[in-house]
Amino acid sequence: MLTKQKSQKRGERHSAAWGKRLSMALLLATGMAFGQHSYDATEGPAASHISSELSELLAKAKQGSADGTIRVIVQYRQVPTAAHYATMRQRGGTLHSKLQLIKGASFTIPASLLPELEADPEIVHVSVDHPMQVMDDLTNSATGVASAWNAGYTGSGVGVAIIDSGINDSHPDLWNSAETTSRVVYHADFTGTANTNSAGAKYDLYGHGTHVAGIVGGNGYLSAGQYEGVAPGVSLIDLRALDLNGAGTDSTVIAAIQAAISLKSTYNIRIINLSLGRGISESYTLDPLCQAVESAWKDGILVVVAAGNYGRLSVNGSNGYGTITAPGNDPYVLTVGATKSNGSSSASAQTLASFSSKGPTTFDHIVKPDMVAPGNDVVSLAAPGATLEAAYPAELVAGTNGANSYFSLSGTSMATPAVVGAAALLLQEHSTLTPDQLKARLMRTTYKMGLTSTSAYVPHLSQTFTSIYDLFSVGSGLLDVQTATADTNVPPTNVGTALSPTAVYNASNGTVSIVYGNASVASSSVVWGTSVVWGTSIVWGAAEVSGTSVVWGSSVIWNNNALTAFSVIWGSSTGTASATSIVWGASVGSADAAFNDAGDDEQ
Repeated sequence: MLTKQKSQKRGERHSAAWGKRLSMALLLATGMAFGQHSYDATEGPAASHISSELSELLAKAKQGSADGTIRVIVQYRQVPTAAHYATMRQRGGTLHSKLQLIKGASFTIPASLLPELEADPEIVHVSVDHPMQVMDDLTNSATGVASAWNAGYTGSGVGVAIIDSGINDSHPDLWNSAETTSRVVYHADFTGTANTNSAGAKYDLYGHGTHVAGIVGGNGYLSAGQYEGVAPGVSLIDLRALDLNGAGTDSTVIAAIQAAISLKSTYNIRIINLSLGRGISESYTLDPLCQAVESAWKDGILVVVAAGNYGRLSVNGSNGYGTITAPGNDPYVLTVGATKSNGSSSASAQTLASFSSKGPTTFDHIVKPDMVAPGNDVVSLAAPGATLEAAYPAELVAGTNGANSYFSLSGTSMATPAVVGAAALLLQEHSTLTPDQLKARLMRTTYKMGLTSTSAYVPHLSQTFTSIYDLFSVGSGLLDVQTATADTNVPPTNVGTALSPTAVYNASNGTVSIVYGNASVASSSVVWGTSVVWGTSIVWGAAEVSGTSVVWGSSVIWNNNALTAFSVIWGSSTGTASATSIVWGASVGSADAAFNDAGDDEQ
């Protein structure tokens, strides 16, 4: 694991964040000045006093298909009284704040309650209680999360299993919006090691799982919303498979996956987050860890996996290619690489983090990662007394309570939960989506980065790394929550598999092509396969794929006479394991480990 001395980069990013918050405040003040409206008790009720942005959810509620809860502001014909609050409580609502200034109050209500509120003659308007802050240190703003929140989606009702080092559920950001109940609904340990220590740590002795959980579903309570997770309404299932050093084994991870499957119905577990992995020692078709994630997938659980942090590894000039880790090498799962924000909230400013592992996968040459998301210098929840926080106190970040409630980490571990949170929002919006449909939609709607190459300097390594933008480095592109939640395209039921394709080298003409399907799944039943539900260029971007041949750009490792690099990446296609041993060496047999760096100073 790489460590660093912190530069002033974080301070610059926070300045940018607060600048954005001030701009938002000014915008809101201006909007109120030009758009003020008050409700007159003498006015007759409108056709519907439910806000238009809640119309789709209202329609679902009238059909009996609206699940979960939503935070709203309800305005009455008079300043609400104790009787109004009691009525809302009897209906299943939770009061957050009394807003006498607008004759209203803020509540969390069951989505199914909207038709009843529409029919209540005492109510004149119901609207979303919008989040109004900078979020998760630029991760959310760079991926368009606010649009999903504005539509009422927070991941409520969706269960996410975090298979990691545990979750410290005493952190207020992991409680419900009323701060009365933890949203970590279940704990289980599969390491057989202690889950408390004398420094006050509980459940998570390493600090990684809590950080991951915060990116998925922290509510920003101790940061005034600045470090809010992507899906702040999700339920979290803590399946501890890594110990106080962030290490485990295949069996601890597989046992946790097995538990997630068995608990699926109890907690509506629809997604598994695996921000961990290890070197590849055999084909995914034989690897028991890959077989376990496939079992979960086929049982209806989306499995999202970190790509790995080996993108800076250049064996014989391979420039980090061929370094995807298991089980991210499985074609079923959704494998996530990492980008960095460069201090901007704009998607167009995101560039590939040089540590992010690249495909194709060892042995099988599966095209990975499937997509990328922000994963560099991400601030999320701290687990006081845990190993990481004790080892890197400079990475601690203060909350509004004055305590060091947050922590900065970098890695594909941090990018993975951002995608998991996005998937939870989609599942609240469309609860019937299958894992394949979720994967396909998230990939199809990514922001195509449109870059050829970028360079990054890493001070603690005194080295500059160059990243080439192709489907082996950024996959289908950058997570775009706004586009994903607005998309309505669903593959037909007879073409539902979203297997990642395989890259095949043709020695006779020196080209590399992508092939769909595998021995058990025909290419005609793959979403982007021969049936062409969505053209390949739509998913991976026209700049990266042209017809059946893969377009690599000017810095092609296997077309630049660097034969040693070629053998590292493609050697196993000749029937030997030489490439595997060169890339992974003894690390293949090492324990599963969390992919993180305690603050990366990449510039």
